[in-house]
Amino acid sequence: CGNTPACKMCGDRAVKYQLIQHRLLEPVGSDPDFTRGTLEGDIAPSDITFYRLQCDSEGQLRAYIAEGEILPVATRSFGGIAIFAIPEMGRFYRHVLIQKRYPHHGAVAFGHFQQLLADYPAATLHETIKNFHNTVDRFHNFLKAVEEDVVGRAKDVQAEIEFVKARETDCHIICDALAKGEIPLRVTHNDTKLNNVMIDNKTGKGLCVIDLDTVMPGSALYDYGDSIRFGASTAAEDEQNLDLVSCDMNLFEIYTKGCAGSLTEKEIRLMPMGAKLMTLECGMRFLADHLQNDIYFKIHRENHNLDRARTQFKLVADMEGKWDQM
Repeated sequence: CGNTPACKMCGDRAVKYQLIQHRLLEPVGSDPDFTRGTLEGDIAPSDITFYRLQCDSEGQLRAYIAEGEILPVATRSFGGIAIFAIPEMGRFYRHVLIQKRYPHHGAVAFGHFQQLLADYPAATLHETIKNFHNTVDRFHNFLKAVEEDVVGRAKDVQAEIEFVKARETDCHIICDALAKGEIPLRVTHNDTKLNNVMIDNKTGKGLCVIDLDTVMPGSALYDYGDSIRFGASTAAEDEQNLDLVSCDMNLFEIYTKGCAGSLTEKEIRLMPMGAKLMTLECGMRFLADHLQNDIYFKIHRENHNLDRARTQFKLVADMEGKWDQM
C-alpha cells in the first residue's frame, strides 16, 4: 500500500513510480501536479494490530481483528509491504483449512490431474528442468559440493553430511523402479502445493490444478511426496527450533486418502518412500547450496540454507520413526 506513513517504514524507503501516477488532465510532459508517486519500501518490524475488512463469496462484508507482529524479513517486493505474523492464523489453519478438508480436496484435484493424463505418452513431454527429481543425480551433485567445499563450510556440518550419505541406497529406489519399468513413467506436475489448486468458494472443493510450467515426465510418487513434505510438516521450511518439526499424521492421512489417481500396487507401496525421498532431496539441495556459498536459493540470514536443510532432515527422521504407520 502506498499510504503507509514514512515513520513506520525502514530507512531505505523511497518515493517511486511518479510517471504511473500522472493524471490525464495535466499538460503532456509536465510534472505530476497532485501526486508524487508511491512510497516504496519494507514496513519496519514492530508489534501490530491487524484489521481486515472484505467481502465473502456471497457479497457480505466480513471483518476480523488480530494482534501480531511485523517480521524483520526483506520482502524484495514493491509498495509499502511486510510479512505479518499472526498467531491466530494457526487457529485458522486448523479450524478452517483442515475442518473444510482443503488438503483432502487439494489431493483429489491432483489425483484427477493424474487420472486425466494417465494415458498420455509422458515420454513425449519436454523435461523443463532436467533431472529435477532424479535423486541419484541429486545425491551425486551433493557429494560433489561436499568434495569441492568452496567456502570451507563442510567441517561444521559433518553430522548433516553423514545423515545424507547414510541414505544413499534410498536415493536409488524410485529411479531404479522407473528404469526397470516396475512403476510407470507419468505426467507429473512437480509443484503440488495447495496454493496451486483453485478452490470453489462455496463448496470448498478443488476446481482445477494451475501453474503448469513444470509439467514433465516423472513418477507420481514425486508429486505425492512433495505434497506431504510441504503440507504435512508442522513447521515452516526454515524453522530453527527443530523440536517444532514433525510429520503430522493427521494431515498425512487426510492427503493420502484424497490422492486416488490411477496408481499401481507397486506405486501405492512406495508412497511413504516418495514422501521421504522428496524431503531428503530438498534437504540435500539446501545443504549443497549452503556448501556452495548460497548461490541458488535466496537467503535472508546467516546459515539460512543450513537451517532449511536441518528442518528437512528432521522431517525425514520423524517419517522414519513413523514408518509403520505411514
